[in-house]
Amino acid sequence: MKEQTFLQELKEIDLLQQSLAILEWDSQTGMPDQASDYRSEVTSYLYGKYFEKKVGPVISEAITYFDVHPEELSEVGTAAFRLVKEEYELNHAVPNELMTAYSKATSKAHSAWQNAREKNDFSIFRDALAENIRLTKELIPYWRKDEATDYDVLLNQYEPNMTTAILDQVFGEVRDGILAIRQTLSEKGTVPRTDFLKRTMTEAQQRKFIVKVIADLGYDMTKGRLDNTVHPFATGINHRDVRITTRWNENDFSMGVFGVIHEAGHGMYEQNIDEKFEYTPAHEGASMGIHESQSLFNEIIIGSNRHFWEKQYPYFQECAEGTFDDISFDEFYRALKYTQASLIRIEADSLTYVLHIIIRYELEKMIFNGEVSIDELPQLWQDKYEEYLGIRPENDLEGILQDVHWSGASFGYFPSYALGYMYAAQLFHAMQRELDVDAILASDDYTPIQQWLTSHIHVFGASKKPNELILDATGEALNPTYLLDYLRTIYFDVYQVSQ
Repeated sequence: MKEQTFLQELKEIDLLQQSLAILEWDSQTGMPDQASDYRSEVTSYLYGKYFEKKVGPVISEAITYFDVHPEELSEVGTAAFRLVKEEYELNHAVPNELMTAYSKATSKAHSAWQNAREKNDFSIFRDALAENIRLTKELIPYWRKDEATDYDVLLNQYEPNMTTAILDQVFGEVRDGILAIRQTLSEKGTVPRTDFLKRTMTEAQQRKFIVKVIADLGYDMTKGRLDNTVHPFATGINHRDVRITTRWNENDFSMGVFGVIHEAGHGMYEQNIDEKFEYTPAHEGASMGIHESQSLFNEIIIGSNRHFWEKQYPYFQECAEGTFDDISFDEFYRALKYTQASLIRIEADSLTYVLHIIIRYELEKMIFNGEVSIDELPQLWQDKYEEYLGIRPENDLEGILQDVHWSGASFGYFPSYALGYMYAAQLFHAMQRELDVDAILASDDYTPIQQWLTSHIHVFGASKKPNELILDATGEALNPTYLLDYLRTIYFDVYQVSQ
Protein backbone atom coordinates (compact mmCIF):
# COMPACT_ATOMS: atom_id res chain seq x y z
CA MET A 1 0.00 0.00 0.00
CA LYS A 2 1.20 3.54 -0.77
CA GLU A 3 1.16 6.25 1.87
CA GLN A 4 -0.94 8.39 -0.49
CA THR A 5 -3.77 5.81 -0.39
CA PHE A 6 -3.62 5.68 3.40
CA LEU A 7 -3.70 9.48 3.77
CA GLN A 8 -6.56 9.81 1.27
CA GLU A 9 -8.64 7.40 3.35
CA LEU A 10 -7.85 9.46 6.45
CA LYS A 11 -9.00 12.60 4.61
CA GLU A 12 -12.35 11.01 3.78
CA ILE A 13 -12.76 9.95 7.40
CA ASP A 14 -11.92 13.48 8.50
CA LEU A 15 -14.47 14.99 6.11
CA LEU A 16 -17.17 12.82 7.68
CA GLN A 17 -15.97 13.90 11.11
CA GLN A 18 -16.18 17.57 10.08
CA SER A 19 -19.77 17.02 8.90
CA LEU A 20 -20.70 15.47 12.24
CA ALA A 21 -19.03 18.35 14.08
CA ILE A 22 -21.08 20.94 12.17
CA LEU A 23 -24.29 19.03 12.91
CA GLU A 24 -23.40 18.82 16.60
CA TRP A 25 -22.60 22.54 16.73
CA ASP A 26 -25.93 23.30 15.09
CA SER A 27 -27.85 21.03 17.45
CA GLN A 28 -26.52 23.02 20.42
CA THR A 29 -26.86 26.52 18.96
CA GLY A 30 -29.69 26.87 16.47
CA MET A 31 -31.54 23.63 15.76
CA PRO A 32 -35.31 23.77 16.41
CA ASP A 33 -36.47 21.62 19.33
CA GLN A 34 -38.81 19.60 17.14
CA ALA A 35 -35.94 18.55 14.85
CA SER A 36 -34.33 16.27 17.43
CA ASP A 37 -35.58 12.92 16.10
CA TYR A 38 -34.67 13.77 12.51
CA ARG A 39 -31.24 15.03 13.57
CA SER A 40 -30.53 11.85 15.50
CA GLU A 41 -31.34 9.88 12.33
CA VAL A 42 -28.90 11.78 10.15
CA THR A 43 -26.12 11.86 12.75
CA SER A 44 -26.44 8.14 13.44
CA TYR A 45 -26.37 7.46 9.67
CA LEU A 46 -23.24 9.56 9.12
CA TYR A 47 -21.61 8.17 12.24
CA GLY A 48 -22.20 4.66 10.94
CA LYS A 49 -20.37 5.56 7.70
CA TYR A 50 -17.62 7.26 9.69
CA PHE A 51 -17.18 4.26 12.00
CA GLU A 52 -17.21 1.79 9.09
CA LYS A 53 -14.31 3.62 7.48
CA LYS A 54 -12.32 3.88 10.71
CA VAL A 55 -12.32 0.09 11.10
CA GLY A 56 -12.74 -0.77 7.41
CA PRO A 57 -10.59 -2.72 4.95
CA VAL A 58 -8.40 0.20 3.84
CA ILE A 59 -7.37 1.00 7.42
CA SER A 60 -6.98 -2.69 8.23
CA GLU A 61 -4.72 -3.18 5.23
CA ALA A 62 -2.71 -0.07 6.09
CA ILE A 63 -2.04 -1.33 9.61
CA THR A 64 -0.93 -4.72 8.33
CA TYR A 65 1.32 -3.18 5.68
CA PHE A 66 2.92 -0.29 7.57
CA ASP A 67 3.55 -2.43 10.64
CA VAL A 68 6.04 -4.23 8.40
CA HIS A 69 7.15 -1.21 6.31
CA PRO A 70 7.19 1.79 8.66
CA GLU A 71 10.13 3.29 6.75
CA GLU A 72 7.75 4.10 3.87
CA LEU A 73 5.86 6.62 5.98
CA SER A 74 6.68 10.33 6.15
CA GLU A 75 6.77 12.27 9.43
CA VAL A 76 3.07 13.09 9.10
CA GLY A 77 2.22 9.56 8.00
CA THR A 78 4.08 8.11 10.97
CA ALA A 79 2.26 10.34 13.46
CA ALA A 80 -1.10 9.56 11.85
CA PHE A 81 -0.40 5.83 11.65
CA ARG A 82 0.36 5.57 15.36
CA LEU A 83 -2.96 7.22 16.23
CA VAL A 84 -4.94 5.26 13.64
CA LYS A 85 -3.52 1.97 14.88
CA GLU A 86 -4.42 2.82 18.48
CA GLU A 87 -7.97 3.76 17.44
CA TYR A 88 -8.34 0.67 15.29
CA GLU A 89 -7.21 -1.64 18.06
CA LEU A 90 -9.72 0.08 20.33
CA ASN A 91 -12.75 -0.12 18.04
CA HIS A 92 -12.31 -2.68 15.25
CA ALA A 93 -14.05 -5.44 17.22
CA VAL A 94 -17.02 -3.23 18.20
CA PRO A 95 -20.15 -4.16 16.22
CA ASN A 96 -21.21 -1.35 13.91
CA GLU A 97 -24.81 -1.62 15.13
CA LEU A 98 -23.63 -1.00 18.71
CA MET A 99 -21.75 2.17 17.74
CA THR A 100 -24.72 3.36 15.68
CA ALA A 101 -27.05 2.78 18.64
CA TYR A 102 -24.58 4.62 20.87
CA SER A 103 -24.52 7.63 18.52
CA LYS A 104 -28.32 7.70 18.25
CA ALA A 105 -28.75 7.41 22.03
CA THR A 106 -26.44 10.35 22.77
CA SER A 107 -28.20 12.50 20.21
CA LYS A 108 -31.57 11.82 21.84
CA ALA A 109 -30.12 12.19 25.32
CA HIS A 110 -29.01 15.75 24.60
CA SER A 111 -32.59 16.80 23.84
CA ALA A 112 -33.84 14.94 26.93
CA TRP A 113 -31.24 16.75 29.04
CA GLN A 114 -32.30 20.14 27.65
CA ASN A 115 -35.97 19.38 28.37
CA ALA A 116 -35.12 18.18 31.87
CA ARG A 117 -33.24 21.42 32.53
CA GLU A 118 -36.16 23.51 31.30
CA LYS A 119 -38.52 21.70 33.67
CA ASN A 120 -35.95 21.25 36.47
CA ASP A 121 -36.79 17.55 36.60
CA PHE A 122 -34.19 14.77 36.52
CA SER A 123 -36.84 12.14 35.81
CA ILE A 124 -37.16 13.48 32.23
CA PHE A 125 -33.47 12.75 31.64
CA ARG A 126 -33.29 9.61 33.76
CA ASP A 127 -34.03 6.98 31.08
CA ALA A 128 -31.76 8.62 28.49
CA LEU A 129 -28.91 8.72 31.00
CA ALA A 130 -29.55 5.08 31.92
CA GLU A 131 -29.34 4.14 28.24
CA ASN A 132 -26.06 6.04 27.81
CA ILE A 133 -24.62 4.24 30.81
CA ARG A 134 -25.90 0.86 29.60
CA LEU A 135 -24.39 1.27 26.14
CA THR A 136 -21.10 2.55 27.57
CA LYS A 137 -20.87 -0.48 29.85
CA GLU A 138 -21.56 -2.67 26.82
CA LEU A 139 -18.67 -1.01 24.98
CA ILE A 140 -16.11 -1.26 27.80
CA PRO A 141 -15.19 -4.94 27.18
CA TYR A 142 -14.38 -4.09 23.54
CA TRP A 143 -12.27 -1.09 24.58
CA ARG A 144 -10.43 -2.80 27.43
CA LYS A 145 -6.71 -3.43 27.15
CA ASP A 146 -5.12 -4.15 30.51
CA GLU A 147 -6.83 -1.48 32.63
CA ALA A 148 -7.44 -2.32 36.27
CA THR A 149 -11.07 -1.15 36.45
CA ASP A 150 -13.93 -0.35 34.08
CA TYR A 151 -13.56 3.34 34.86
CA ASP A 152 -9.86 3.22 33.97
CA VAL A 153 -10.96 2.13 30.48
CA LEU A 154 -13.00 5.32 30.15
CA LEU A 155 -10.27 7.56 31.57
CA ASN A 156 -7.91 6.26 28.91
CA GLN A 157 -10.25 7.53 26.18
CA TYR A 158 -9.60 11.12 27.23
CA GLU A 159 -6.20 11.04 28.92
CA PRO A 160 -3.94 8.25 27.66
CA ASN A 161 -2.24 6.23 30.40
CA MET A 162 -4.24 7.90 33.18
CA THR A 163 -5.56 5.66 35.98
CA THR A 164 -7.73 5.96 39.06
CA ALA A 165 -4.68 5.01 41.14
CA ILE A 166 -2.85 8.12 39.90
CA LEU A 167 -5.90 10.36 40.21
CA ASP A 168 -6.78 9.19 43.70
CA GLN A 169 -3.31 10.22 44.87
CA VAL A 170 -3.13 13.51 42.95
CA PHE A 171 -6.70 14.55 43.70
CA GLY A 172 -6.20 13.76 47.36
CA GLU A 173 -3.16 16.04 47.52
CA VAL A 174 -4.89 18.88 45.68
CA ARG A 175 -8.13 18.53 47.66
CA ASP A 176 -6.31 18.71 50.99
CA GLY A 177 -4.23 21.66 49.80
CA ILE A 178 -7.29 23.62 48.63
CA LEU A 179 -9.18 22.94 51.85
CA ALA A 180 -6.16 24.20 53.82
CA ILE A 181 -6.01 27.40 51.75
CA ARG A 182 -9.74 27.97 52.28
CA GLN A 183 -9.29 27.54 56.02
CA THR A 184 -6.42 30.05 56.08
CA LEU A 185 -8.47 32.60 54.15
CA SER A 186 -11.38 32.09 56.52
CA GLU A 187 -9.22 32.57 59.61
CA LYS A 188 -6.80 35.30 58.48
CA GLY A 189 -8.12 36.83 55.27
CA THR A 190 -9.84 40.12 54.54
CA VAL A 191 -12.89 39.47 52.37
CA PRO A 192 -13.09 41.75 49.31
CA ARG A 193 -16.12 43.86 48.48
CA THR A 194 -18.20 42.22 45.74
CA ASP A 195 -21.65 43.88 45.65
CA PHE A 196 -20.94 45.74 42.40
CA LEU A 197 -20.29 42.51 40.48
CA LYS A 198 -24.07 42.09 40.10
CA ARG A 199 -24.53 45.43 38.37
CA THR A 200 -26.18 45.19 34.98
CA MET A 201 -23.91 44.91 31.96
CA THR A 202 -25.79 44.06 28.79
CA GLU A 203 -24.92 41.17 26.52
CA ALA A 204 -23.93 43.65 23.81
CA GLN A 205 -21.58 45.48 26.19
CA GLN A 206 -20.01 42.24 27.38
CA ARG A 207 -19.63 40.99 23.83
CA LYS A 208 -17.94 44.22 22.71
CA PHE A 209 -15.39 43.88 25.52
CA ILE A 210 -14.62 40.21 25.25
CA VAL A 211 -14.32 39.98 21.47
CA LYS A 212 -11.45 42.46 21.62
CA VAL A 213 -9.84 40.67 24.58
CA ILE A 214 -9.77 37.24 22.94
CA ALA A 215 -8.39 38.81 19.77
CA ASP A 216 -5.62 40.36 21.90
CA LEU A 217 -4.95 36.93 23.42
CA GLY A 218 -4.64 35.35 19.98
CA TYR A 219 -8.03 33.91 18.97
CA ASP A 220 -8.51 34.59 15.25
CA MET A 221 -12.14 35.52 14.61
CA THR A 222 -11.61 35.20 10.83
CA LYS A 223 -11.23 31.48 11.50
CA GLY A 224 -13.93 31.27 14.16
CA ARG A 225 -17.16 32.69 15.53
CA LEU A 226 -18.90 33.27 18.84
CA ASP A 227 -22.46 32.00 19.42
CA ASN A 228 -24.85 31.50 22.32
CA THR A 229 -25.68 28.12 23.85
CA VAL A 230 -27.00 26.50 27.02
CA HIS A 231 -23.62 25.01 27.96
CA PRO A 232 -20.44 26.70 26.61
CA PHE A 233 -18.18 24.68 24.31
CA ALA A 234 -15.65 24.93 21.47
CA THR A 235 -15.82 22.96 18.24
CA GLY A 236 -12.79 22.53 16.01
CA ILE A 237 -14.27 21.63 12.64
CA ASN A 238 -10.93 22.28 10.97
CA HIS A 239 -8.08 24.65 11.76
CA ARG A 240 -9.74 27.44 9.77
CA ASP A 241 -13.15 26.91 11.36
CA VAL A 242 -12.93 26.74 15.14
CA ARG A 243 -16.17 27.91 16.75
CA ILE A 244 -16.75 28.94 20.34
CA THR A 245 -19.94 29.49 22.33
CA THR A 246 -20.97 30.95 25.67
CA ARG A 247 -23.97 31.92 27.74
CA TRP A 248 -24.53 35.36 29.19
CA ASN A 249 -25.94 36.77 32.41
CA GLU A 250 -26.52 40.52 32.34
CA ASN A 251 -26.35 40.66 36.14
CA ASP A 252 -23.15 38.60 36.34
CA PHE A 253 -20.72 39.60 33.59
CA SER A 254 -18.12 37.09 34.79
CA MET A 255 -20.14 34.14 33.45
CA GLY A 256 -20.00 35.24 29.83
CA VAL A 257 -16.65 37.03 29.92
CA PHE A 258 -14.65 34.24 31.53
CA GLY A 259 -16.61 31.62 29.61
CA VAL A 260 -15.49 33.18 26.33
CA ILE A 261 -11.88 33.52 27.51
CA HIS A 262 -11.97 29.82 28.43
CA GLU A 263 -13.39 28.62 25.12
CA ALA A 264 -11.03 30.90 23.19
CA GLY A 265 -8.15 28.97 24.79
CA HIS A 266 -9.54 25.80 23.22
CA GLY A 267 -9.96 27.66 19.96
CA MET A 268 -6.42 29.06 19.87
CA TYR A 269 -5.05 25.56 20.41
CA GLU A 270 -6.88 24.14 17.40
CA GLN A 271 -6.22 27.18 15.21
CA ASN A 272 -2.47 26.82 15.75
CA ILE A 273 -1.90 23.11 15.16
CA ASP A 274 0.62 22.67 12.36
CA GLU A 275 -1.20 22.56 9.01
CA LYS A 276 0.95 19.65 7.87
CA PHE A 277 -1.23 17.39 10.05
CA GLU A 278 -4.55 18.46 8.48
CA TYR A 279 -7.00 15.70 7.48
CA THR A 280 -5.29 13.27 9.87
CA PRO A 281 -6.06 12.38 13.50
CA ALA A 282 -2.87 14.21 14.50
CA HIS A 283 -4.66 17.48 13.69
CA GLU A 284 -6.46 17.67 17.02
CA GLY A 285 -5.59 18.08 20.68
CA ALA A 286 -3.23 15.62 22.35
CA SER A 287 -5.81 14.83 25.05
CA MET A 288 -8.70 16.46 26.83
CA GLY A 289 -6.36 17.30 29.72
CA ILE A 290 -3.97 19.13 27.41
CA HIS A 291 -6.93 20.83 25.72
CA GLU A 292 -8.22 21.99 29.10
CA SER A 293 -4.75 23.21 30.03
CA GLN A 294 -4.96 25.71 27.19
CA SER A 295 -8.47 26.93 28.02
CA LEU A 296 -7.71 27.15 31.74
CA PHE A 297 -4.40 28.89 31.07
CA ASN A 298 -6.45 31.58 29.33
CA GLU A 299 -9.30 31.70 31.82
CA ILE A 300 -7.50 31.28 35.12
CA ILE A 301 -3.75 31.87 34.73
CA ILE A 302 -4.11 34.94 32.53
CA GLY A 303 -7.58 35.72 33.88
CA SER A 304 -6.23 35.89 37.44
CA ASN A 305 -3.28 38.11 36.59
CA ARG A 306 -3.37 41.56 38.20
CA HIS A 307 -1.36 43.15 35.37
CA PHE A 308 -3.68 41.72 32.73
CA TRP A 309 -6.74 43.24 34.37
CA GLU A 310 -5.05 46.53 35.15
CA LYS A 311 -4.39 46.88 31.42
CA GLN A 312 -7.92 45.78 30.40
CA TYR A 313 -9.96 47.56 33.08
CA PRO A 314 -10.20 51.00 31.40
CA TYR A 315 -11.62 49.37 28.27
CA PHE A 316 -13.95 47.27 30.41
CA GLN A 317 -15.24 50.46 32.06
CA GLU A 318 -15.67 52.05 28.63
CA CYS A 319 -17.70 49.07 27.36
CA ALA A 320 -19.85 49.12 30.51
CA GLU A 321 -20.71 52.75 29.71
CA GLY A 322 -20.27 54.19 33.19
CA THR A 323 -21.59 51.28 35.27
CA PHE A 324 -18.23 50.68 36.99
CA ASP A 325 -16.73 54.16 36.84
CA ASP A 326 -16.94 54.55 40.64
CA ILE A 327 -15.08 51.28 41.27
CA SER A 328 -11.30 51.46 41.63
CA PHE A 329 -9.14 48.93 39.85
CA ASP A 330 -7.98 47.36 43.12
CA GLU A 331 -11.59 46.89 44.28
CA PHE A 332 -12.50 45.39 40.91
CA TYR A 333 -9.57 42.98 40.77
CA ARG A 334 -9.96 41.76 44.34
CA ALA A 335 -13.67 41.14 43.72
CA LEU A 336 -12.85 38.97 40.70
CA LYS A 337 -10.88 36.61 42.95
CA TYR A 338 -13.46 36.41 45.72
CA THR A 339 -13.88 32.78 46.71
CA GLN A 340 -17.06 31.18 47.97
CA ALA A 341 -18.53 27.70 47.86
CA SER A 342 -20.96 27.49 44.93
CA LEU A 343 -23.24 24.90 43.39
CA ILE A 344 -22.53 25.37 39.66
CA ARG A 345 -19.22 24.08 38.28
CA ILE A 346 -18.85 26.55 35.41
CA GLU A 347 -19.55 29.42 37.80
CA ALA A 348 -17.09 28.19 40.44
CA ASP A 349 -14.17 30.39 41.43
CA SER A 350 -10.64 29.32 40.61
CA LEU A 351 -9.92 28.11 44.14
CA THR A 352 -12.89 25.77 44.61
CA TYR A 353 -13.16 24.61 40.97
CA VAL A 354 -11.22 21.37 41.40
CA LEU A 355 -13.54 20.28 44.22
CA HIS A 356 -16.42 20.28 41.73
CA ILE A 357 -14.39 17.97 39.48
CA ILE A 358 -13.51 15.59 42.30
CA ILE A 359 -17.23 15.20 43.12
CA ARG A 360 -17.99 14.17 39.53
CA TYR A 361 -14.96 11.89 39.39
CA GLU A 362 -16.07 10.03 42.50
CA LEU A 363 -19.64 9.65 41.19
CA GLU A 364 -18.45 8.32 37.83
CA LYS A 365 -16.20 5.81 39.54
CA MET A 366 -19.20 4.60 41.50
CA ILE A 367 -21.36 4.32 38.38
CA PHE A 368 -18.88 2.24 36.39
CA ASN A 369 -17.40 0.21 39.16
CA GLY A 370 -20.89 -1.01 40.11
CA GLU A 371 -21.39 0.83 43.38
CA VAL A 372 -24.50 2.91 42.67
CA SER A 373 -27.83 2.77 40.83
CA ILE A 374 -29.15 5.46 38.51
CA ASP A 375 -31.89 6.51 40.93
CA GLU A 376 -29.42 7.14 43.75
CA LEU A 377 -27.39 9.66 41.74
CA PRO A 378 -29.36 12.89 42.45
CA GLN A 379 -29.12 12.44 46.22
CA LEU A 380 -25.50 11.31 46.11
CA TRP A 381 -24.70 14.45 44.12
CA GLN A 382 -26.32 16.58 46.83
CA ASP A 383 -24.56 14.68 49.62
CA LYS A 384 -21.13 15.15 48.09
CA TYR A 385 -21.65 18.89 47.63
CA GLU A 386 -22.53 19.13 51.29
CA GLU A 387 -19.46 17.07 52.24
CA TYR A 388 -16.88 18.91 50.09
CA LEU A 389 -18.27 22.44 49.85
CA GLY A 390 -20.64 22.74 52.80
CA ILE A 391 -23.64 23.61 50.63
CA ARG A 392 -26.49 21.49 49.30
CA PRO A 393 -28.32 21.76 45.94
CA GLU A 394 -32.02 22.39 46.44
CA ASN A 395 -33.12 21.10 43.02
CA ASP A 396 -31.96 19.11 39.99
CA LEU A 397 -31.06 22.17 37.90
CA GLU A 398 -28.39 23.31 40.34
CA GLY A 399 -27.50 19.67 41.00
CA ILE A 400 -27.22 16.71 38.67
CA LEU A 401 -28.63 18.43 35.54
CA GLN A 402 -26.09 21.24 35.37
CA ASP A 403 -23.52 19.59 33.04
CA VAL A 404 -24.01 18.50 29.42
CA HIS A 405 -21.35 15.77 29.51
CA TRP A 406 -23.43 12.77 30.58
CA SER A 407 -25.97 13.48 27.84
CA GLY A 408 -23.12 12.84 25.38
CA ALA A 409 -21.92 9.77 27.30
CA SER A 410 -18.64 11.60 27.97
CA PHE A 411 -17.90 9.51 31.05
CA GLY A 412 -14.28 9.86 32.12
CA TYR A 413 -14.02 13.39 30.70
CA PHE A 414 -14.42 15.40 33.93
CA PRO A 415 -10.98 14.57 35.40
CA SER A 416 -9.47 16.27 32.33
CA TYR A 417 -10.54 19.65 33.71
CA ALA A 418 -8.55 19.17 36.91
CA LEU A 419 -5.60 17.69 35.03
CA GLY A 420 -5.73 20.64 32.65
CA TYR A 421 -5.63 23.05 35.59
CA MET A 422 -2.54 21.31 36.98
CA TYR A 423 -0.90 21.25 33.54
CA ALA A 424 -1.66 24.97 33.09
CA ALA A 425 -0.02 25.93 36.38
CA GLN A 426 3.02 23.81 35.54
CA LEU A 427 3.30 25.36 32.06
CA PHE A 428 3.03 28.82 33.62
CA HIS A 429 5.88 28.00 36.01
CA ALA A 430 8.03 26.89 33.06
CA MET A 431 7.04 29.90 30.95
CA GLN A 432 8.14 32.28 33.69
CA ARG A 433 11.67 30.92 33.44
CA GLU A 434 11.82 32.31 29.89
CA LEU A 435 9.37 35.23 29.80
CA ASP A 436 8.45 38.16 32.05
CA VAL A 437 4.76 37.28 31.91
CA ASP A 438 3.63 40.17 34.11
CA ALA A 439 5.38 42.70 31.88
CA ILE A 440 3.89 41.16 28.75
CA LEU A 441 0.37 41.26 30.18
CA ALA A 442 0.89 44.90 31.15
CA SER A 443 1.84 45.71 27.55
CA ASP A 444 -0.10 46.09 24.29
CA ASP A 445 1.30 42.88 22.82
CA TYR A 446 0.56 39.42 24.25
CA THR A 447 2.15 37.65 21.29
CA PRO A 448 5.14 36.18 23.20
CA ILE A 449 2.77 34.21 25.47
CA GLN A 450 0.81 32.83 22.52
CA GLN A 451 4.04 32.00 20.66
CA TRP A 452 5.42 30.13 23.68
CA LEU A 453 2.28 28.04 24.02
CA THR A 454 2.13 27.44 20.28
CA SER A 455 5.75 26.31 20.03
CA HIS A 456 5.59 24.07 23.13
CA ILE A 457 2.04 22.70 22.84
CA HIS A 458 -0.16 23.80 19.93
CA VAL A 459 1.87 22.94 16.84
CA PHE A 460 2.28 19.28 17.79
CA GLY A 461 -1.45 18.53 17.83
CA ALA A 462 -1.86 14.88 18.79
CA SER A 463 1.50 13.85 17.37
CA LYS A 464 2.84 13.72 20.95
CA LYS A 465 1.28 12.14 24.03
CA PRO A 466 0.28 14.36 26.98
CA ASN A 467 3.10 13.15 29.20
CA GLU A 468 5.62 13.83 26.39
CA LEU A 469 4.34 17.37 25.87
CA ILE A 470 4.43 18.26 29.56
CA LEU A 471 7.85 16.69 30.08
CA ASP A 472 9.32 18.44 27.03
CA ALA A 473 7.73 21.80 27.85
CA THR A 474 8.46 21.90 31.59
CA GLY A 475 11.29 19.44 32.17
CA GLU A 476 9.30 17.22 34.53
CA ALA A 477 6.24 14.99 34.75
CA LEU A 478 2.89 16.17 36.11
CA ASN A 479 3.44 17.87 39.46
CA PRO A 480 0.36 19.16 41.35
CA THR A 481 2.41 21.33 43.72
CA TYR A 482 2.61 24.11 41.10
CA LEU A 483 -1.16 24.53 41.17
CA LEU A 484 -1.27 24.74 44.95
CA ASP A 485 1.65 27.21 44.97
CA TYR A 486 -0.12 29.31 42.36
CA LEU A 487 -3.41 29.35 44.27
CA ARG A 488 -1.68 30.36 47.51
CA THR A 489 0.10 33.23 45.74
CA ILE A 490 -3.06 34.58 44.13
CA TYR A 491 -5.46 34.20 47.02
CA PHE A 492 -3.14 35.20 49.84
CA ASP A 493 -2.44 38.41 47.89
CA VAL A 494 -6.11 39.17 47.24
CA TYR A 495 -7.18 38.31 50.79
CA GLN A 496 -4.16 40.15 52.24
CA VAL A 497 -2.82 37.17 54.13
CA SER A 498 0.78 37.57 55.31
CA GLN A 499 2.99 34.62 54.32
